[in-house]
Amino acid sequence: MATIYYTASSLDGFIATTDHSLDWLLSRDIDEAGPMHYTAFRERIGASIMGATTCQWVLDHDDSDQPWGTLPNFVMTHRDFAPLAGTTFTQAPIAEVHAQAVEVAGDKDVWLVGGGELVGQLVDLGLLDEVWIQYAPCTLGAGAPVLPRAVDLRLEEVARNRDFMCGRYTVAG
Repeated sequence: MATIYYTASSLDGFIATTDHSLDWLLSRDIDEAGPMHYTAFRERIGASIMGATTCQWVLDHDDSDQPWGTLPNFVMTHRDFAPLAGTTFTQAPIAEVHAQAVEVAGDKDVWLVGGGELVGQLVDLGLLDEVWIQYAPCTLGAGAPVLPRAVDLRLEEVARNRDFMCGRYTVAG
């Protein structure tokens, strides 16, 4: 079991624009059956944790009743959201939420979805194991940083998936 931050980034290190848009990402060519793509990654995931901004973006851009499928999802938020099947909206301390997600995930991994600051809090607690980043061939100049903390990583795997340069890292030390 691992806690994994799986995300995409611009070459200059941003996961979203200053207005929280991901349009820059969705216009890129990627092979859904290619290396390090979400489809294969998702098979190893037993639960996810995301921030409220990411949750809101998904809800605004996905019309389905279950935007993350049957995956148990924990959303860290102080906002009010309508109830959503399989989703726990919480203000509990991140360490408690992480422990709940690990328990629910069983022998599978926990995925940290979006939210560089959320991931940063888990880094602070020593609870992040891996970082997977799909680098898109663009720069944004500003926006939400991929990870607003200093963290030492060890490169474990590199792949190309059409437009994307993909890297899998483990947290060093």
